[in-house]
Amino acid sequence: MQKIGTDFKDLYILQSKIFSDDRGSFIKTYNQSIFKNLNIDIDIKERYFSVSQKNVIRGMHFQAPPDDHVKLVNVLYGSIIDVVLDIRSKSETYGNYFKLKLSANDGKTLYIPAGFAHGFLALEDNTVVEYNQTTEYAPDNDTGIHYNSFGYNWEVKNPIVSDRDKSLLKLEQIKKYF
Repeated sequence: MQKIGTDFKDLYILQSKIFSDDRGSFIKTYNQSIFKNLNIDIDIKERYFSVSQKNVIRGMHFQAPPDDHVKLVNVLYGSIIDVVLDIRSKSETYGNYFKLKLSANDGKTLYIPAGFAHGFLALEDNTVVEYNQTTEYAPDNDTGIHYNSFGYNWEVKNPIVSDRDKSLLKLEQIKKYF
């Protein structure tokens, strides 16, 4: 596994080796010893996945302190444009976003530190995205930012967005938690 830096402090792409033969492929997305060798100390408390149709936008979600978390995101089926927004008020990259295409076949995992809002656009029907988090879901601290309020062009004419995500506040309206 390789740890690839980005222009955002503590935001990484983790590139796993892909083993393929006539049966298919095998990708190891997490190994505690490898992570420690990469100086990534993570204690997963919750794992879940979502299934989305093409043109679904989910996001931009985060959990506020004290339930903020590190998140590992990878795609098990299909592909997405994954978008993270830096909401760390003292960060040099506050208000800036990072995007990355992730697919089931690329062996990439996005390591998202606390202080980032996360969302994605599904590029294919039945896209399965897996999330591994360092805290459990805390409804009282579950929040987000309106997907269309921070300057990112999702490049989709008629996105499918939940009522909850449509009702989220704009970036400039949210409380500064981080």
